[in-house]
Amino acid sequence: MPTDSPIDAPNWDALRLHLAALRSERNLSYTELASRSGVGRATLVALESGKPRAARNPDAPQSRGTLATWYAVAQALEVDLGDLLRPLSD
Repeated sequence: MPTDSPIDAPNWDALRLHLAALRSERNLSYTELASRSGVGRATLVALESGKPRAARNPDAPQSRGTLATWYAVAQALEVDLGDLLRPLSD
């Protein structure tokens, strides 16, 4: 794949910060967001921190979630999926 690809890399750090801000604005703990979204608490922590879910395997890749996961989180936070994911391309 050419290194001068016209497609920008997604900004995962901005998405994680955005998720943290939305969760904080709503005064939701990870446990509360997990209950509302149906997404596991460990998965939410991994999405927001960028660290692998399995702490016992520090070499595991960062958790980036699935579209279904992000959709469930958006619904639980009462935001449009596009608004939740917008920082990926900002």
